[in-house]
Amino acid sequence: MATDTLKSGKHTTGGGGAPGLRRLLLDNGALSALVVLVVAMSLLSGDFLSTQNLLNVGVQAAVTAILAFGVTFVIVTAGIDLSVGSVAALSATVLAWSATSAGVPVWSAVVLAVATGAACGLVNGALVSYGKLPPFIATLAMLSVGRGLSLVISGGSPIAFPSSVARLGDTLGGRLPVPVLVMIVAGLVTSVILGRTYLGRSMYAIGGNEEAARLSGLRVKRQKVAVYALSGLFAAVAGIVLASRLASAQPQAAQGYELDAIAAVVIGGASLSGGVGKASGTLIGALILAVLRNGLNLLSVSAFWQQVVIGVVIALAVLLDTVRRRAGATAGAGGAAGTGGAGGPGGGKARTVGYTVAAVLVAAVVGGVSLWNSGSSGGATRLGMSVSTLNNPFFVQLKTGAQAEAKARGVELTVTDAQNDASQQANQIENFTSEALSSVIVNPVDSDAAGPSVRAANRADIPVIAADRGVNEADVATLVASDNVAGGEQAARALAGKLGGKGRIVILQGTAGTSASRERGAGFARGIAAYPGIEVVAKQPADFDRTKGLDVMTNMLQAGGEVNGVFAENDEMALGAVKALGARAGRSVQVVGFDGTPDGLKAVGAGTLYASVAQQPRELGRLAVRNAIEAAGGRRTEATVKVPVKVVTAENVADFS
Repeated sequence: MATDTLKSGKHTTGGGGAPGLRRLLLDNGALSALVVLVVAMSLLSGDFLSTQNLLNVGVQAAVTAILAFGVTFVIVTAGIDLSVGSVAALSATVLAWSATSAGVPVWSAVVLAVATGAACGLVNGALVSYGKLPPFIATLAMLSVGRGLSLVISGGSPIAFPSSVARLGDTLGGRLPVPVLVMIVAGLVTSVILGRTYLGRSMYAIGGNEEAARLSGLRVKRQKVAVYALSGLFAAVAGIVLASRLASAQPQAAQGYELDAIAAVVIGGASLSGGVGKASGTLIGALILAVLRNGLNLLSVSAFWQQVVIGVVIALAVLLDTVRRRAGATAGAGGAAGTGGAGGPGGGKARTVGYTVAAVLVAAVVGGVSLWNSGSSGGATRLGMSVSTLNNPFFVQLKTGAQAEAKARGVELTVTDAQNDASQQANQIENFTSEALSSVIVNPVDSDAAGPSVRAANRADIPVIAADRGVNEADVATLVASDNVAGGEQAARALAGKLGGKGRIVILQGTAGTSASRERGAGFARGIAAYPGIEVVAKQPADFDRTKGLDVMTNMLQAGGEVNGVFAENDEMALGAVKALGARAGRSVQVVGFDGTPDGLKAVGAGTLYASVAQQPRELGRLAVRNAIEAAGGRRTEATVKVPVKVVTAENVADFS
């Protein structure tokens, strides 16, 4: 640590000229990148610099930034924390469950949730410090434990958030988002801890040289426990903010967010080898990720390519860190402790110049680009469509039908993929709202979680069409969906008829909280009740996913007991069950699916799948666009448009193929 400080001093005392400019660029690389991104996105999209969209960027950065502030403490000590996403979900679930099911007063539930996050961090710290586990392994274990406990407490279903706490996801005065305020407060607390406290100075000392820190009298083990506890506490706050935005605690929320948090810290200039890191850099890193995602959404770039771009940015950030350290420009522990990042008068002056230049550039861009793009939107009908996932044949066909109708009607349609992430879908709907689109089509990941962002579109007088699944606690002009209840009843009659009215069956349920899963399940339950000889021996969620259907069905078979039939709430889970059953599928065990996807119909023709309740996803997409155009034009639409379904067996599959 002392050596690094001396090296840093050699370069900071040099005068201006090329070395000074070089240091300015190296020390403010993340800030320079943010400015370049803002300029680029402003030129490419006329909607980027709108006030509403800039607020959206702040809101979308908030959860990642709060998580990243906690991770900054850990990385400064040369550690890593992979558990923050799961801890965030667990803390939010604890709050929602304790305030609703357990009847605990709301603010006591908030304290309990924060304590849960801190406790998870304490366990991580104890495992690392006293258990001698590598941080990667200790926090990876907590990642699994936290996610599992969240699912156990919630029963796998989203839990409605207390309305008083859900206000954290709202705005003050109708303009300033509360998540942004929480992010700013968290950043200030992080900066104070790093730059003004004994614990912060200890972090830099431990990260710079742990053995030297121990020999100098620091209680390294205790300090590490405190550091991981802080990370867990910040994760709990992030989880509460995220759940507030979605108005529900999602047990599967924040998956992969730990990687975004680590990326934000690294992009912001922290070194994975420890000893370097600052709150302002972490905030800039989180904003870079948010600007990238927001801008790429506005430009209609595929979510898959967005991951590629973000990966490249992370790699470049680490490369910049390597170049900076080789150039001897890394701020040592003394500089980092003094400012949360830069060392000495030279570093402070360089930072001041950097921020001033950035502010001038941004101000110039805001003015110039606003004039450049004024009136560029025109009066054309522009539609946005957020699909829950494009990793499922049914929703791919839904998108195809929507795009075909949009092309035929001469309207512009932007389709985004939420990748089964309710938070990401909320961001996409908010982006559509800030673009002032003519109408928005949403196929919800979760019916409850989509509510707040759809309500924001309602306030902006943008009509919303729900496709395949409904939206709770918000106004939609039209719900275009298959008659899932009737389809569930038909599936029950088909399966019971094939079994002769007797047998033991299992049910593979879809994603908890979605209207499609609820309605199909309710219809099947109503239909199977007419057959007292049929016994439902197990129900398990497999989230509409083929791989999960395979795993869940395999586990059910291992549990023992004879099974004669399977009802899966979509074809993907049914095909997973068929794979698990092997030769028994279509012979001793009859499987019925739902959706009538191409793969499902092939399995029906082959005899491994007895039947599928066929929907018409392309027709769903077409009707959704049709109604969106009508609503955008101010014309009256039907509240519900039902697309009929039909049972497909080997006898009539040729008609559907």
